[in-house]
Amino acid sequence: MKAIVQDVYGPADVLELRDVDRPAIGEEEVLVEVRAAGVDPGVWVLMTGTPYLARPMFGLRRPKVAVRGRDMAGVVAAVGSRVTGFAPGDEVYGTCESGSYAEYATARHTRLAPKPAGLSFEQAAVVPISGGTALQAIRTADVRPGQRVMVVGAGGGVGSFAVQIATAAGARVTAVCGPGSADLVRSLGAVDVIDYTREEVDRDGPHHDAIIDLAGCRPLRLLRRALTRRGALVLVGGGHVSRRVLGGMDRPLRAQLIGPFTGHRMRGLIVLERAERYRELTELIESGTVRPVVDRVYPLAEAPEAIRRLIQGQVAGKIAITI
Repeated sequence: MKAIVQDVYGPADVLELRDVDRPAIGEEEVLVEVRAAGVDPGVWVLMTGTPYLARPMFGLRRPKVAVRGRDMAGVVAAVGSRVTGFAPGDEVYGTCESGSYAEYATARHTRLAPKPAGLSFEQAAVVPISGGTALQAIRTADVRPGQRVMVVGAGGGVGSFAVQIATAAGARVTAVCGPGSADLVRSLGAVDVIDYTREEVDRDGPHHDAIIDLAGCRPLRLLRRALTRRGALVLVGGGHVSRRVLGGMDRPLRAQLIGPFTGHRMRGLIVLERAERYRELTELIESGTVRPVVDRVYPLAEAPEAIRRLIQGQVAGKIAITI
């Protein structure tokens, strides 16, 4: 099968389109014929091997898994002997272990859900990681109707979902983004917009009940100034692109240490990839409450260029790769 693989850590130039063996499935796994995959910062982390602190998990000198990509949408080709609920021919979406920038990928059945009706494979492929992260962040912040919620990094993959999910929860959303994403975030439900190139997140004072920080580049003290006395701060982005050793992993730790002394509920988010979360997203999508925002679609052979575009910034929503 065709796949985007790498032998060493490095920039997008280390990625190559090659013929590789189709992955074998275990008893509790599903073989998926991949139709589309998503591009997110986690791909960059695994491609470059940064932050270095993550290498014991992903491979010290080279990636343990050579094929890049994690979230995907496709058609079930085969199922393991202990898998129930899926059959060949089913359209699914979720995350995989073997790499999704390939014609076939294996995934645990607990990380797959039926593809939302009405979505193309490209639209569905950008949902699992970004939509799942946004949903978990909103739940962690305990967002409730009538609250004011700030989303920092609102124009990106996770941010575009977070704005919609918070709005659906009945919150008044302040979106922090670049000028090129202002119209987009308003169309997704944001009531207030802060252009980070001209204004700071504390522009309106301590009036937000929750902040979802996806950018990871604003000091904690600045974010706290925008929170109410008992407000919640959920740190999702670590600023890993510019921090090669820790990748911003120190921020959640500092936040948890400071929180008890400030009255704020501050914590980092450990993202959990679960089918039940994808099923909840399916309900939101099929009801018309949430829609995936696809910035651009690239063919598999141009996956390196897709990753370069992501790292350059200015992506509205999320990039998809069609297989």
